[in-house]
Amino acid sequence: MRQLSELDASFLYLESETAPMHIGGVYLFDARERDEPLAFSTFVDYLRSRLHVVPQFRQRLKEIPLRLGRPYWIDDPDFSIERHLAYVNLGQHGQTASLMGLASRILEEPLKRDRPLWHITFVDGFQLDENDPDSRSFALIVKLHHAAIDAFSGEEIMGKLLEYAPNARLIESPRPWTPRPEPSEERVMLQAGANLLRKPLQMTSLAVHAAEATARGLIQKQMRKLPLPFPLFSAPHSPFNRQITANRQIVSASLELSRLKAIKASLGNVTLNDVVLGLCAETLRRYLANHDVKTDRSLVAMTPISVRSSSLRKATGNQMSAMLLDLATRETNPAKRIRRIHWNAVESEPYREAIAADRLTELFPSTMLALSARLYSELQIAQRYQPVFNLPITNVPGPQVPLYLQGARLVRQFNSAPLFDTLGLVIVAVSYQGSLTINFTLCPDVVADGDSLAGLLEESLSAIELAAISLTPETEEPDYHPDGHKTLTDEAFALMEGTLKRVFKNFRS
Repeated sequence: MRQLSELDASFLYLESETAPMHIGGVYLFDARERDEPLAFSTFVDYLRSRLHVVPQFRQRLKEIPLRLGRPYWIDDPDFSIERHLAYVNLGQHGQTASLMGLASRILEEPLKRDRPLWHITFVDGFQLDENDPDSRSFALIVKLHHAAIDAFSGEEIMGKLLEYAPNARLIESPRPWTPRPEPSEERVMLQAGANLLRKPLQMTSLAVHAAEATARGLIQKQMRKLPLPFPLFSAPHSPFNRQITANRQIVSASLELSRLKAIKASLGNVTLNDVVLGLCAETLRRYLANHDVKTDRSLVAMTPISVRSSSLRKATGNQMSAMLLDLATRETNPAKRIRRIHWNAVESEPYREAIAADRLTELFPSTMLALSARLYSELQIAQRYQPVFNLPITNVPGPQVPLYLQGARLVRQFNSAPLFDTLGLVIVAVSYQGSLTINFTLCPDVVADGDSLAGLLEESLSAIELAAISLTPETEEPDYHPDGHKTLTDEAFALMEGTLKRVFKNFRS
């Protein structure tokens, strides 16, 4: 048995009818170099032969009675690959718009908990070039639960399932697999009891180090010393922060990665990730302006940070931290904004001060995190007061060499991320083979006119390129100061900090 971490389990407890917690992908393949179209049966045989590279594909959840502990991953004795696959033929409607509409409907449905948490839909008859009837190929619509992967490990899994050689290999026979026996209820309860006995010791060992680092480090350095309007619940109100429904829409646009690299070179001391965040910020700013939405503060993004070790990597699971980042949307110059975003990220020392999310969830159990999120939604804190942040933005580096599936080349991919209550928009950027695809996962009942985001993205990139040419070198740090007023959050954190100081003083004495 392999127990889920607190962070992994939190995605199970956060799931609801309107907020399925899976990561999605739509992968478009060009099979015109094959002698014949790739049949669905051939794909099934191919996938069956590759199951050994992703053991989690044959593992399901084992819940602990009364929720006395986090669930376990166990081998599924009833595993059948057919339960995780579906076939759709688009027929005469094989254009991209039809494919994305189909993907949106599929991604609205939660994964079933009685089996391994993944599903793939094979879409036949997809037309790569709408002006070329002979360009029919196929696509894959993939769902992987966030409890099993994060965006970074999800990209790794697809890399393992696909091939790097353009020639179709002979499909090998599946490797023998015998599921390990399902643990008895008695063993599960004994394990849960042992974990409960160990928990106080874990809490004590973490309390002095992690809790103090969390309270003092994050409160003092990331909220008080940051020259930004940064206390919790101080992100501005926006159209993205309202109650969501179950409806989903994916809007994507691809850009040449070389254009973003040229902006990076022109601006000097910034990273490619800063340029991506600046591009997203300019797009959001234009969207708000088109809808006559004015904010007196800059939008705040939550940006995940992978904390995977290069020497010791787990194949799946969530191994990331996160930081809140001011997107400087009050700045009117889109090129100068990128420099400010870089300064916000680097000068505020988030990478040194942030504590990995799995460490934080050891202090705050996943059930408590889920309850807090539900209360945050049900009490409409984001609407009554102000949201913690406006939207998540994730930038996932992908392979820059072509990938294949039985001689069919992966030409493009779209990616989606789960939406949370009061978070109606998520942005995922994925690079592949010299292109960057920006994916907007949105709830159309919250984010109106979502289709316009693709066009605004291209307009924003052109505006940044033009502004970067005329921008002079910046020798001083940005003149960007925090708002002077004191918020209720400031008062609350001051009280919490004082209490923690007394607790740690008494503990050490």
